[in-house]
Amino acid sequence: MSAEDVLSDSGHQTEQPGGPQAVPGPVSVPEVVVRSRRAQPFFGRHPWVFAGAIDHVRGVDGGYPEAGTRVRLVTSEGKFIAHGLYNAASRIRVRLYSWNADETLDAEFWDRRIGTAVAGRRQLFDLKNSNTGCRLIFSESDQLSGLIVDFYGGYLLVQFASLALYQHRQEIVQALQKHVNPKGIWLRTEKGMREAEGLEICDGLIAGQEPPRPLFIEEHGVQYGVDVQRGQKTGCYLDQRDNRLAASRYMRGARVLDAFCFSGGFGITAAKLGGAASVVGVDSSESALQLAAANAELNGVAQRCQWKKSEVRPAIEELAGQGTLFDVVILDPPRMARTQGGLERALNGYLRLNMTGLQVLKPGGILVTCSCSGLVTRAEFQEMLAEASRQSGREIQILESHGQPADHPVSVICPETEYLKVCICRVQ
Repeated sequence: MSAEDVLSDSGHQTEQPGGPQAVPGPVSVPEVVVRSRRAQPFFGRHPWVFAGAIDHVRGVDGGYPEAGTRVRLVTSEGKFIAHGLYNAASRIRVRLYSWNADETLDAEFWDRRIGTAVAGRRQLFDLKNSNTGCRLIFSESDQLSGLIVDFYGGYLLVQFASLALYQHRQEIVQALQKHVNPKGIWLRTEKGMREAEGLEICDGLIAGQEPPRPLFIEEHGVQYGVDVQRGQKTGCYLDQRDNRLAASRYMRGARVLDAFCFSGGFGITAAKLGGAASVVGVDSSESALQLAAANAELNGVAQRCQWKKSEVRPAIEELAGQGTLFDVVILDPPRMARTQGGLERALNGYLRLNMTGLQVLKPGGILVTCSCSGLVTRAEFQEMLAEASRQSGREIQILESHGQPADHPVSVICPETEYLKVCICRVQ
């Protein structure tokens, strides 16, 4: 997950009286001074410096640095900790990128860091293949906090979750062009970034050719049309690639309900690779369902797939009222927990959703239940399932537990990057 998970409802923050103060100082590079006894996480290389950890800012002219200004993070005794980028409009005042005092956050630095991330993906994917889709840069996990880049058949989709890093977009785009040589680069913006970061930008082409609508990728032999300009997130949920394949192994001859189906990934994989007898996909987005129908046709499984436009819980409740039962129920909702304050509400939401899904799952059936909320831990998600078992009176066995694939790596220094939980369960 990126910082938007914890910032999306924080509001547009500015420095307030009584908060970290800007003071003049004889410095050539602005310094952000950490409060006493608050420096340990940053010596430990965690990249987010929140406002509450800052004692004061020592500016070159006594004022606050502008968004995107390169700053040095130092202790109250003046000891160097790290280099970062400053943004007074965000609760994450400083995003850290280098702990080497001799480094400079210049064009050469971004070029090296992006080159390393791209080289790692080349070990996993054929970036010359026009059918390849993968995550090229995963923010904090690639030591590029606030930057997401996805690769779709030669085109790049770029998301900035940091106003500070966005100020260096020209250097970043140049590095991407050098290391990938894409046909085109399209900018996508995440909901909530204006409020969280003071970031106001519009989606659009920033280099090369405009990507087609749709363009096509292939995963494990399944083809997908992807709308990278208007589709959800960056056009496709690449992080579920391996989980779709894992779940399909339980689908032979099954009647499948694919809730929050988006463009049909789980259901189409179940039909084509798993041999599912039928799939009912439910989603509230008409454009997503049109893409799902086209993808089913593309993969030769359209006759076994039915797509229904509806909010998911009412649709499942209607099916339950009709006495409809499925062999497999797949629940892959959008992120429910965006801030720590919304965690309890999110867990209750997951519980209600899974209880609803159990109503239409036959005894001995398979439940594939997912959470992409980074603030919800795996232990909390499994405890939610335990509560669903207690309340429903049905035994739930976790057969497989999965997370995100290798192109969405988890940073051991920034545990917030581990966000995806997928449980494949048998329900008696």
